[in-house]
Amino acid sequence: MGTTGDTLTAGTEAMYEAAFRTGDYAGAEATFTGLLERARAEGDRALEAAALDRLGMLAHFRAIDGDLAQADGDAEQRLFEQALAIRRELGDEAGVAESLFGLGLVHQVLRGDWDAAMPCYREALELAERHDDLLLRSELHRHIGFFHTLDDLGSDRALHHLRISHDLRAELGDPRWIPGGTVALGLAEIADGLRDQGLGHVRQALRQARDAGLSPQRIAWIERFLHEAEVAA
Repeated sequence: MGTTGDTLTAGTEAMYEAAFRTGDYAGAEATFTGLLERARAEGDRALEAAALDRLGMLAHFRAIDGDLAQADGDAEQRLFEQALAIRRELGDEAGVAESLFGLGLVHQVLRGDWDAAMPCYREALELAERHDDLLLRSELHRHIGFFHTLDDLGSDRALHHLRISHDLRAELGDPRWIPGGTVALGLAEIADGLRDQGLGHVRQALRQARDAGLSPQRIAWIERFLHEAEVAA
């Protein structure tokens, strides 16, 4: 991988470390902003799209770390849409999948608009499956699984997608991402009546999060899910 690719990878790693552990996004933001400026100066459209996409994802991580009601969804959406337009123009299917996922997050997480989110997720999953991106596939199956938990008739489909997401995270092997897949599966199992199995997974997720050194905020989220599940009738 060339120097630019290494820089993009390092920035992405710094972003994930901020999202899961430190909360310090400054270094990653500086990296992506610098790459965007370089890409535009040199006319490197692929790099421009990648930097725009990463800046969109960084904005999203910051949003979920803080108050979602204060998030600038329009600005985040513009970043993903700009990246998506370039990637479609270049015929970059793997990149298109990434940017579609980002757009889906804006619609679902920031606006609660599943009708707008699901076409993005479905198209992204079809493309991501062709390119074997473990993390992106896991994230897409997880969010599609969340959609199917919204009604009882979708419970079997929810478990199907969340089990795939959980297994893909295990295959990826990054301990920062594994707890999120485990807790999502556990909560879906509890909702589907598999209480003991689900509680086991939520407790496992809490151990995984602590072992991975995740941020107090992320650990607190899982602790809250576990407490609510344990006290539920």
